[in-house]
Amino acid sequence: MTGFDTSRHARRGGPPRMQPAMSDIIAVTPFQVRVTVRLSDLDPQLHVNGAAYVQFTDHARFACVEAAGVSVEALLADRFGPVNLETTTRYHHELRIGDTVDVTCSWIWGAGRTYRVTHELRLPNGTLAAEVEQLSGMLDLETRRLIADPAEQWRSRATAPELLGL
Repeated sequence: MTGFDTSRHARRGGPPRMQPAMSDIIAVTPFQVRVTVRLSDLDPQLHVNGAAYVQFTDHARFACVEAAGVSVEALLADRFGPVNLETTTRYHHELRIGDTVDVTCSWIWGAGRTYRVTHELRLPNGTLAAEVEQLSGMLDLETRRLIADPAEQWRSRATAPELLGL
């Protein structure tokens, strides 16, 4: 990251936030899976409940990790495990039973102990149904602490790290 956005700093008095320079931005087609809404995904109003959106994105993320060549079994055997620390969902369009939805999975890496995975849920006609963003980390299962460099742990295990944004 190279540039600073000072307009926010001037308006609110907080620190400037980093903005990527155009040379830092790499366009990557996100990983995608298709799911079909089931009866068990519905709430009493007969549309998809909030927990089902999270399950759809969990499914997409696990499929992405597998497609990247990471063995979750080996990861756990080595006493590491991915954890979600925060989930934010933005709803845009109702989903109902029988709808099919394409769920994307894009990984965003920084220099710290956490990373973000963003998801878009779209109907086949392109209509955005929801956006889900998760703040995650890699837990050392012995110490119960986040590891310092989760990107390196994922990269070293993946045969197709580009699917993980690496």
